[in-house]
Amino acid sequence: DVNRDRGLFYKLQDHGLVERLCDDDTIDEAVETPPQTTRAKLRGDFIRRAKERKRDYTVDWVHLKLNDQAQRTVLCKDPFKSVDDRVEKLIASL
Repeated sequence: DVNRDRGLFYKLQDHGLVERLCDDDTIDEAVETPPQTTRAKLRGDFIRRAKERKRDYTVDWVHLKLNDQAQRTVLCKDPFKSVDDRVEKLIASL
């Protein structure tokens, strides 16, 4: 539970039993900016553009899918691949 009132980490922190490794600003940045050397970058780029264009989409660890068009799913198996022509084409089609 990541809730500040109920989460285990925050309860332990309140009692001095854990040490923070980063501040809230760093966490907020990480939520908005995926690692640039992994497929998380591909997911982040796709999600950002789909939201801008108000498109219906689904994303999981390996799939990028436009829900409003049949056969518009890209499978991204390699976790270390941050560039993919198929994803670029999908994003460009938005």
